[in-house]
Amino acid sequence: MLAALEQGVKGGLWFSLMDKVYAPRALSASWQQVRSNRGSGGVDRETVQQFSRHAEKRLGSLSQSLRVGGYQPLPVRRVYLPKPDGSRRPLGIPAVCDRVVQGALRNVLEPIFEREFGEHSYGFRPGRGAKDALRRVDGLLREGCRYVVDADLKSYFDTIPHDRLMALVEGRVADGRVLSLIRAFLRQGVLDGMRTWTPVQGTPQGAVISPLLANIYLHSLDLLMRGAGYEMTRYADDFVVLCRTADEAERALTMIRGWVEQAGLQLHPHKTRIVDMNEPGGFDFLGYHFERSGRVPNRIDRRPRRVSLRKFKDAIRRKTKRANGHSLERIIADVNRTTRGWYEYFKHSHRFVFSGLDGWIRMRLRSILRKRIKLRGCGRGRDHHRWPNAYFAAHGLFTMRAAHALACQSL
Repeated sequence: MLAALEQGVKGGLWFSLMDKVYAPRALSASWQQVRSNRGSGGVDRETVQQFSRHAEKRLGSLSQSLRVGGYQPLPVRRVYLPKPDGSRRPLGIPAVCDRVVQGALRNVLEPIFEREFGEHSYGFRPGRGAKDALRRVDGLLREGCRYVVDADLKSYFDTIPHDRLMALVEGRVADGRVLSLIRAFLRQGVLDGMRTWTPVQGTPQGAVISPLLANIYLHSLDLLMRGAGYEMTRYADDFVVLCRTADEAERALTMIRGWVEQAGLQLHPHKTRIVDMNEPGGFDFLGYHFERSGRVPNRIDRRPRRVSLRKFKDAIRRKTKRANGHSLERIIADVNRTTRGWYEYFKHSHRFVFSGLDGWIRMRLRSILRKRIKLRGCGRGRDHHRWPNAYFAAHGLFTMRAAHALACQSL
């Protein structure tokens, strides 16, 4: 396949792919990915740990059923995740065996489409990530782009038209069995509580194959914007277009609206807007908030968006309840795991973000210590003398301000 990708295939169509999907090595490699990602079980309630006990036998059975055409995916288990606006995001959890097959299918299809994907598409692609997208947005803002088309596709994963998506896949894949397998996953039943239904559009969030299919469907938007000369940065269905003038931003948004309507999708009426970075307010992208600095002219500040801060604080609150009976060292070690991971992603924020959060975490820890000496309330005032910052540093507390200062010094 790699050689053929370099040399090109006749007519640009791939006719023989199914044998690569059910190959034992392909399924084994996919299983290793599923196992490392863990995750809960699907409708059959089989966990990753349970599958691993008989992995070799199960993989052999999957290979055989795919080879003879007897494989049928199980329904996905529907769960809902709360969103900041009070609504719920639907998530589909496939069975472990279906995740293995989807992973093998994705690993075969991905190199074919990856060669054609746009340079400024970063979501769910090999060797690319959210930080690459954020660096590009930051760079364009520094170069003087002051008008941002902040677009939001309404329920994108759940509204992708199956027929149009399959037409795009068929533009590169002519193996009928592979196409039938993709259709089977798109039409996979959904178990939602006690109700089972079959989707007529969309690809479930949570399915291994869904991010690739989502990128395939949005690829034509990438081409359209690039051909028109617009600076779009996209991470899956989350994208912004950075422009130098208000007129350019208006034209870009008009073009996006036209493509979205033609593609059978919808823009969110309240979340899609044009942002003037010369004015207060700014915009959110991939967990960060970008806004004009109130202190330094022509500078754009970066900080975690409010939702990101709230999620971080909620995670710390769960670990620092005043009734926590563990030793201070154990509590701090648990807090550090959350803090280090959060800092690693948001370390490009302005330094004032970290000072406030470090102080808030120490206040939570002082409140635990106050309760242990029969005092009520939060850790403030004299508690700073009872347990100074150095006290927590001696117990190994990770501080984001110190880490940020060290990173800036290294740079």
